[in-house]
Formats: sequence, C-alpha cells, structure tokens
Amino acid sequence: MKHKLGLIGYGGMAEYHHEAIQTRGIPNIEVVAAHDIRQERLELAASKGLRPCRTADELLNDKEIDIVTIAVPNNFHAGYAIAALRAGKNVVCEKPVTMNAAELEEIIAVSKETGRLFSVHQNRRWDKDFRIVKKAVEDGLVGKPFYIEDRVQGSNGVLHGWRGAKINGGGMLYDWGVHLLDQIMWLEKSPVKEVFCEMKYIFNDECDDNFKLYVEFESGLSAHIQVDTYCFCPLPKWQVQGDEATLVIDDWACHGRIVRARDEGVEWTENIVYTEAGPTRTMAPRRKETIQEDPLPEVETDWSDYYKNIMAVIDHGAELIVKPEESLRVMKVIDAAFLSARTGKSVSGPF
Repeated sequence: MKHKLGLIGYGGMAEYHHEAIQTRGIPNIEVVAAHDIRQERLELAASKGLRPCRTADELLNDKEIDIVTIAVPNNFHAGYAIAALRAGKNVVCEKPVTMNAAELEEIIAVSKETGRLFSVHQNRRWDKDFRIVKKAVEDGLVGKPFYIEDRVQGSNGVLHGWRGAKINGGGMLYDWGVHLLDQIMWLEKSPVKEVFCEMKYIFNDECDDNFKLYVEFESGLSAHIQVDTYCFCPLPKWQVQGDEATLVIDDWACHGRIVRARDEGVEWTENIVYTEAGPTRTMAPRRKETIQEDPLPEVETDWSDYYKNIMAVIDHGAELIVKPEESLRVMKVIDAAFLSARTGKSVSGPF
C-alpha cells in the first residue's frame, strides 16, 4: 500500500521531513501536500511538487492523506495533533511534543479513542554518538554506569525565530533538552527519583538560552544534561563513568575512547605522592602501565529508520520505537525541570 503524507507547517523542519522521505529511500510513502500560514512557504512547497493547502482543514479533509506530520511552533502541536487524529490520520509530531505533560495525555487519549498511530519525531535516538553510548552500556563495556554527562554547546548566543519567544515554547530546554533527555531516558528505564534544573537568560529575557539539568534515577544512575549557546571552550559531548571504565566522546564527529584500569601485577605504594596540586594519594595521576585505552564501538545509524519504523507499524503491526508513553515520561521530567528552575529547588518523582 502506498501511503500519502501531508505536512502541517512548511518551515525548515518540515522541509527536512519532505526531503528526507524523498531522498532516503523510505518505501511506501509519498509526501503530497503541505499547509502553512505564510504565502511564501506555500509557494515553496508548490515549487517542490506539493499541493499547497491554505487551511489545515483542507489538508485534513483530503481522504487520500493517511499520515500527517506536524512541524509548527510548539504551542500549536496539541491542537493540530488532536484535529488530525479525529480526522482519521496517523500522526507524527515534531518535538517537543507539547508544552506540558497534560496536553500530551489528552493526545494519547484521543489516539486510543480513534485507534490511530501517534508518535513523536525523536530522530536523535539514531544519532551516532548516542548509539555508541547505548551500545557500550548495553554491551557492558563500562560496567555499571553511575554518572552520565551529555552536552550540546555552541557559541552564537542566538535563539532563532520563534524559538526565542516564550509563547511559542522557545528556549533550549524545549529545543535541545528534550532530545538529550529522551536519549538518556530511553537508555535508562528505571523511574526518575529527583530533578534539579538551573536556567540562564543571558541574551534572551523570555526563554532559557543556557541550562543545566540534573536527573537522578532510582537505579542509582545520575545524569547531567547541559546545553549552552555561548560557550567558546566546549567540554566533551559525552562522558559515561562506570564501575569498570570511563567512556568519553569529545564531539559530534565521535572522536573518543574508553579508558579502564589495568591493575594486574601492579603494586601500589603507601607513600604520599607529590603533584602540582600538592601531596595526595587519592588524586595522584595513574602511571601509564596501570591503564588501557580501547576504541569506541562501531555503530551504523540512519535517521530515516524513524519513518521506516512508522511504515512497519502501520503496514505490519511492528513495535513502535518512539512510543507516546515514553514521550509522556519525558514531558513529566520537563515539567519538573521548569518547576525546579522557577523555585530553585529539586523536584521529587517518581516520573
């Protein structure tokens, strides 16, 4: 069966969805129409072979369209998603799925009522850096993790377009934080025990342009998520500390290593060690012969696997990879993070 997809919103992300589906060989799906409130974007959609729809209802009333991808500012996601589900469409929604968990709970209820698929475009579950971390943890290459740090750091200090407007759900926690949090919460299934978030408003009075988010899981794992827009000396993209090794990924190019102890046959001295920081034993640097460095595991990733999974679910009843219930769990932590930032206090789960 050939599925026909319509886009609500034809901004930069919708254009990405269109081109990705066209160029990455996703079977049984064709993008046929787009709605946008801006005339110039409708004209662009038409120039690329799509039928321009001046209203969302025009697109939703098209009986041939059975999948709708929503790529509009965040505060409009819930309304369009519910309307599309009630129109009998399967729905893919850009992230963050909603402005809060309550809105997503309403969408999930309508999805169950109508029997239509609903999923959030958490494409960064297929990021190579994350998949390396996931494989290393699942294969036991660091032992049992107890700290995970993940960062995205830039230096332009600008929130572009509507992402700088509070009413539209702008800010870095919604824009990047939801991706990084989704990755870690997909990796770690135990409930979230505690959330603490610190936000900065350096160049934008309405929306956070820098934040640090700390998440403690009931399993004992602690995660630190950091997003900065004005940092000129970036820290490693990932650091995973386990009880057997430490994994580091330095950058998006996935340069990194796994470092572990090699203590067989090593004799440790009881003497104080004198370092540039003064006398110490605990913090003295290890001798080279007591550690080994291993390469990061190899992985193959492709963002198009998201839509391939959507097709497999609709056509063959496959298991949905990005489940709405997982996104709801993430949104509950996002809600807690905003509350923590407002009050300056940690927020207790479980989430």
